[in-house]
Amino acid sequence: MTVDLDIVSSFILVVEREDNMELITISEVSKTFNVSTRMLRYYEKIGLLTSLKKEDYAYRVYDEKSILQLQQIILLRKLRVSLKQIGVIFSNPDAKTIVDIFTQNLNEINDEMTALSTVRIVLGKFVDELRIQSKLSLEKVLFSDEVVLEAINSLSLSKISFKEERSMDDLHKANEVLTVLTNVRIIYLPPCTVVSSHYIGENPEDVAGKMMDKFVESVRLQNIKSDLRMYGFNNPSPSGSETYGYEFWVTVSDGLDIVEPLEKKKFEGGLYAAHCIKIGDFHEWQFLDDWVKNSKEYEYDEREPHGMGGCLEEHLNAYTYFDNSEDFTQVDLLMPVRKK
Repeated sequence: MTVDLDIVSSFILVVEREDNMELITISEVSKTFNVSTRMLRYYEKIGLLTSLKKEDYAYRVYDEKSILQLQQIILLRKLRVSLKQIGVIFSNPDAKTIVDIFTQNLNEINDEMTALSTVRIVLGKFVDELRIQSKLSLEKVLFSDEVVLEAINSLSLSKISFKEERSMDDLHKANEVLTVLTNVRIIYLPPCTVVSSHYIGENPEDVAGKMMDKFVESVRLQNIKSDLRMYGFNNPSPSGSETYGYEFWVTVSDGLDIVEPLEKKKFEGGLYAAHCIKIGDFHEWQFLDDWVKNSKEYEYDEREPHGMGGCLEEHLNAYTYFDNSEDFTQVDLLMPVRKK
């Protein structure tokens, strides 16, 4: 399969000024590429992206090299290349490394396509049988050796025909199809008492997280509350400037003593649409938002006073994290909903 260089270059958005490229602020980059400032910071944290600090300037800025690297990340993510694999590619940007990773992903996609093709053919055969014999029972269709064998025998390893060149529009459309969520759960979070650690400033997740870690370790919370849960959310959310805040909650018993700057709060709980992601895939907040907007049964139910309009991130599994000091690997994105 050949790659049209004009197609690739049309995707590369070079931000130019009157002279040479100037340093671009994090908020400008966020708006230009539709990537949250939080994701930009996360890319930096895991070593995929670098930013600079101008003298006498508080905000992060990016140069041309970083912008081009961000464009590569965005394109590779649309091609379903994981952040871990992108890190390997950036660390070893030789052709063999890239080919090995792309080949591995291609094989996985081919296996998935073959499996889906099998399901499609068998379902089609069942539909045909039901249309021909409208009075045929479900049991007869599903458990008849004759029908099943006929469906299996009709399977073919036909190849899907692709044009050799695809535009970025095609890639965007494919990405839209692949990002429609099908695994959203509706869950109820019970009311509870929580301890809050909150920080506004540079790297608020890290600062608030260390405050919470210190508290949990000091009281050995996982030993006295094995069902503890941990939530987090932006407070306040980024709004064009680099400074924002993050707040962590950990569930506790009502009688536990708390020392400032931590604060004890009541969480009212409620109904939430939940979608599980790997740490770093925070762009999938948009996918969950789209799911709620398109739901025929549920609608968004804004809840305050905590930030993000009631949306939360539950870090899974809090007990293991605090007991073994292992990093969180999965997060539930939680959007408050109510029945229409």
